[in-house]
Amino acid sequence: MLRVAVVIAAALWSAPAAGFDAALYARLLGEHTREVADIAGTRVDYAALRGAAAADWRRLVASLAEGPAADAPRAERLAFWINAYNVLAIDMVVRNAPRRSIRDIGSPLRSVWKRPAGLAAGRRVSLHEIEHDILRPMGEPRIHAAIVCASLSCPPLLRAPYRADSLAAQLDASVRRWLADPRKGMRLARAQGVLHLSVIFRWFREDFESEGGALAFAQRFAPGETAEWLAAHPPPRIRWLDYDWSLNRL
Repeated sequence: MLRVAVVIAAALWSAPAAGFDAALYARLLGEHTREVADIAGTRVDYAALRGAAAADWRRLVASLAEGPAADAPRAERLAFWINAYNVLAIDMVVRNAPRRSIRDIGSPLRSVWKRPAGLAAGRRVSLHEIEHDILRPMGEPRIHAAIVCASLSCPPLLRAPYRADSLAAQLDASVRRWLADPRKGMRLARAQGVLHLSVIFRWFREDFESEGGALAFAQRFAPGETAEWLAAHPPPRIRWLDYDWSLNRL
């Protein structure tokens, strides 16, 4: 009996961790977020994640502790860290309620972005580290349509996990949905020859250089009529849309 118990214990000890629970994340997104017609695009029921769904939410956050290996395929690493950013941004709001804006969680000495956000892939990380030290160096400008900082002017939160096997299509769809909203993505004033763009394109200007610059990137994903106008006219003047940091809460 003792030998059997030792064998079972050894097997359990050596079994790999389950890793990020994408199925649980998909269920929680389906139950506790809503697609809306207002500027948020997707709203999150933070109160439910603190209340009735708290146990499931804590289990999801804990599942981030096991991440892909450093030499895992790029799509796998991108998908994991995009999901990690979004889950931990939501979790910052869940753990620090009530707040009108995620930025209110920070302080003059340390912004919310640089506060410890949680454990992911075996280490403590901040949202700043995920965005600037992990995701941006991977050279994928479409991440800026996928990582969502719990604010109204952020791109709409995708109501599904990002997955390695469908990542390219998901990122394309996220960019198109974001830019299709004239309130926070892109708005063309034809008569004035002005293109209003999310200020995200200014904040991360260098990330779009590989795509020919912010204008070329935006034109690639613009709604049909806007893309046609941009292709047929001289480059417009760029103006930046105001950014609303209010929470994207239900």
